[in-house]
Amino acid sequence: MAKDRMRFETSVIHEGYDSKDMLGSLTPPIFQTSTYTFDSAEQGERRFAGEEDGYVYSRLKNPTVVALEERIAALENGERGLAFGSGMAAISAVLVALTKANDHILCSVGLYGCTFGLLQMMEEKYNITHDLSEMESEEAVRAAIKPETTCIYIETPINPTMKLIDLEMVSAIAKEKNIPVVVDNTFSSPYLQHPLELGCDVVVHSATKYIGGHGDVVAGLAVGTHEFLDEVASTTQKDIGGIIGPFDAWLLLRGLKTLPIRMDRHCDNAQHVFEKLRHHPLVKHVYFPNDEDHPDYSIFKKQMDQAGGMISFEIAGTKKDAQQFLNHLKFIKLAVSLGDAETLIQHPVSMTHAVVPEEDRAKMGITDELIRLSVGLEAWEDVWEDIAQALDKIS
Repeated sequence: MAKDRMRFETSVIHEGYDSKDMLGSLTPPIFQTSTYTFDSAEQGERRFAGEEDGYVYSRLKNPTVVALEERIAALENGERGLAFGSGMAAISAVLVALTKANDHILCSVGLYGCTFGLLQMMEEKYNITHDLSEMESEEAVRAAIKPETTCIYIETPINPTMKLIDLEMVSAIAKEKNIPVVVDNTFSSPYLQHPLELGCDVVVHSATKYIGGHGDVVAGLAVGTHEFLDEVASTTQKDIGGIIGPFDAWLLLRGLKTLPIRMDRHCDNAQHVFEKLRHHPLVKHVYFPNDEDHPDYSIFKKQMDQAGGMISFEIAGTKKDAQQFLNHLKFIKLAVSLGDAETLIQHPVSMTHAVVPEEDRAKMGITDELIRLSVGLEAWEDVWEDIAQALDKIS
């Protein structure tokens, strides 16, 4: 990190905003406006022509949103950030910008259900095909790349199996072939993993999760080069319109201020719960990056600062047993999403990944007995006691 760069814990509070520019307001104001006035017709002409910087219309740019975009760019060590109305708006804008009809996208095995649905739609409508690869070796990655591959899309850790992909290895191969690498960094947040520093080209987030952190906003973010995100801003964001509102941007700016503190607690709690789960007789498998028996443990040590707050585990039983376990939880919330202060738990087969065909789920390692747990900020002992009592009630 350059000597003039602030440390992460300082950047999440200060980057992208100077109170002196806003009448001394300590907190960034919410610019709740749809449009902006011009001093003259000539100024309006210059702004529409791109000859003068300034604000025209909030679908194109908004001061509250710009503060968020500049902050996330700094946190990911990227040149430019863009904010969207949802994580899927960010993902779809990036993937549409990188592809055209008859292109090919190479993906990691295991994807968020809606990302998988988007890829299916792109194939059905525009013949933009995709393949899933384990990406476990250089040979596997090279073999999976086709002449028409224009994008490599990766989740790591993968949702919900917690498999890891070696980003440095994949990006080195991609650079040889001039193929951009896009990484969904939602599970780690910019606090735990830095894909751009490992050679990747674009990072996307469902900011709904750890970045917001309080379960009160739906949003997405993308970070990359000025050249690429300028193109996204002027095409797939502007014209499709998946923009974020200023109040939602303000909520994310607020949430980011406590990201390091929250992530440390999420990670610490998850480590304790993992240690308990791995020894319980009714738990068949536990998937967590900071496990010396995890097949990708060496990748975890190489590219993640901590293991995160997500754990997946398989009940030693059937789908009915898994659902029975979920129904017996007392204060842990049965809900999709993740990264909130509350501990959340869900059943991927019937919930987040229900859209994925059964055959593809099997390839991804998503079984009927698999449970995904987002460990919250409560006392970890209470989280574990709730899990333990629910496991004990499986018939």
